[in-house]
Amino acid sequence: MFTDTHAHLYHHQFAHDREAMVKRAMDAGVTRLLLPNVDHDTIDVMHALCDAHPTVCYPMMGLHPCHVGADNADAMEEVERLLRSRWYCAVGEIGIDLYWDKSFLAQQQEVFRQQVRWGKELGLPIAIHCRESFAETIAIVEEENDERLRGVFHCFTGTAEHAARVIGLGDFYLGIGGVVTYPKGGLAGTMAVVGPEHCVLETDAPYLAPVPFRGKRNESSYIPHIAEKLALATGRSVEEVARITTANASALFNRIPAPTEATNA
Repeated sequence: MFTDTHAHLYHHQFAHDREAMVKRAMDAGVTRLLLPNVDHDTIDVMHALCDAHPTVCYPMMGLHPCHVGADNADAMEEVERLLRSRWYCAVGEIGIDLYWDKSFLAQQQEVFRQQVRWGKELGLPIAIHCRESFAETIAIVEEENDERLRGVFHCFTGTAEHAARVIGLGDFYLGIGGVVTYPKGGLAGTMAVVGPEHCVLETDAPYLAPVPFRGKRNESSYIPHIAEKLALATGRSVEEVARITTANASALFNRIPAPTEATNA
């Protein structure tokens, strides 16, 4: 069995077939679906999906770096209120993104650091978005790191050196998704060096669909394709990759129940 540790299944691209999509994931052996929040507008739809599938879908709460602007006081107040009043499996999706816009770097750093601290205070792991910003992101994580901090670098696409730096933090994992299946992506070569021992699987659905679905809408049922490529790259069996990554997901996101064949969508 598999866990999709990062999927935006509440996205409007699933509006016409969301229930069927959840069933396809279950049928593919992907029995736990973790949903990161993005901003204010995604909260209600995320909660609704998790309420509809309480033994399958598990929510996170956070403010995505692409939704950080000049004034983030109201958004951060809402995130904190929810983190302190509702059940979540992680603080996320949080981090730094310098791909789209570099003008709010200082604000992104401030918002990220505060959410990291909430994760430590509340005993929650963090799900980190890090795009064109590895140096800036890991600097804050290293500064804030202590025995309470744990998390995952979502959508990891870095080098073996980057991976070693993440793993060196302690209770941190690499989120491996569809990019590992891209022939020119370079991630398969990195994973051949790093191995699967510090990895969890994810889709980032509806984005970054793996081969042979690249360019189409991604969904959680495609996790086995990611596992197959990670197994091939690391010289392991798919069963080994499933066992290792599922155990890692359970250790990191320790608020969610263990996977079971009897899970009812």
